[in-house]
Amino acid sequence: MGLFDHLRGKKEPEAKEDKPREQKPREKNEILNRDLKELLGNSALQLLVEGQDYEKLDGLRCTFGYLFTIEDHGLEALFKMETDKTTAYFAAQGESLMRLSFTEELFEQTRATFLELHPAKP
Repeated sequence: MGLFDHLRGKKEPEAKEDKPREQKPREKNEILNRDLKELLGNSALQLLVEGQDYEKLDGLRCTFGYLFTIEDHGLEALFKMETDKTTAYFAAQGESLMRLSFTEELFEQTRATFLELHPAKP
């Protein structure tokens, strides 16, 4: 407040209360958690359609872009399943598993962006 502001009817600004800093939720990189990856992979496998998504499961490959557990949020994962007929992309958020309409380029971009924003080491 300027020296003469009180003469012009201006009031002292109210003191700002110090708000406690919001803590970021704890995050754990689960990319090395084999049990969790198997659970997600098996769940995603049930969403694939025989004859449309695959003929045989020989050579099936599951690749994770990222796999995190986040406090008060749950699971956050991006992965793909490569079969003899297609590549299917999946995301897990909280308790939900979704099949995505992704390309390989979008998968890689999403993975890179997420890991840039969530740099936790495994």
